[in-house]
Amino acid sequence: MSIRIHKESCIGCGRCIEACPGNLIGLMEGKAKILIPEDCWGCTSCLKECPVGAVAYYLGADMGGRGAVMSIEKEKEIYHWKIHMPKGEIKVISVNRKNANQY
Repeated sequence: MSIRIHKESCIGCGRCIEACPGNLIGLMEGKAKILIPEDCWGCTSCLKECPVGAVAYYLGADMGGRGAVMSIEKEKEIYHWKIHMPKGEIKVISVNRKNANQY
């Protein structure tokens, strides 16, 4: 599992670098870059910290992804997890982060 950082969208704030528990993201030429993609744990911490949505997560075939990419968009307390399917379809899962862990 791995992430993709959209170079053209990245503002070089470094929040993803600080959030990555594996120290797998670095700053190169003022933009964030995944240094060792194959070591990515898939924790999505970097996605949640990026203020401009420049980070996307590849969904592996084991998760039904088959080439899909997931990104996140924040709207106050709501996280909109957007799954971009290979044929252009976008599925959205919206979660209120304040009560996301309540059962």
